Amino acid sequence: MTTSFVPLVLLGGLTAAGVYLLLERNLTRMLLGLLLISNAINLLILVVGGRSGSPPIRGRSSNNSSIIADPLAQAMILTAIVITMGVAAFILAMNYRSYRLTTEEEVSDDPEDAKVSELAAKDSAAVEEDVAHPDPARDTDGPDELDALPGYEGSK
Repeated sequence: MTTSFVPLVLLGGLTAAGVYLLLERNLTRMLLGLLLISNAINLLILVVGGRSGSPPIRGRSSNNSSIIADPLAQAMILTAIVITMGVAAFILAMNYRSYRLTTEEEVSDDPEDAKVSELAAKDSAAVEEDVAHPDPARDTDGPDELDALPGYEGSK
C-alpha cells in the first residue's frame, strides 16, 4: 500500500497550526487549535485506512472492485468526532463561565498559584536539607537487622 505524500504534508500543516493555536492563552484559540488537531488526526486515520472499495457486506460489490473497504477506520473517526464535540462543548462552557466571571477571554497567571509554587520550592529546599543520608561505612553486603525477619532468605 502506498500513500501519497501531499496529504501527509497537509496533515502536518494542520497539526502544526493546531499546536500553535493550542499554546495560546486565549480560550477561543485553544478551542480552535484542539479542533484543528482532532480533524487532522481524523484525516490521518482516513488516509492510513487505505483505498476505498466494495462495502464490507457479503455479496455486495461496487464497481466490480475486488478490494473490500476497511470499516474500522470510519468507525474510529465517527467515535472521535463525537468525543471531540463533547470536549469542545466543555471548553465552550468553560470559556463562557470564564468570560462571565472576569469579562476577559485571556487566561492570566493565578496569583494564588504563584504563591503555592513559591512555597513548594521553599519546602522542597528545606526537605532536601533534612533528608538523612546513608552512612557509607555501614553500607555493606553483610547481614543487617532486616535479614532476621521471618521468610527473608537474603541474597544467595
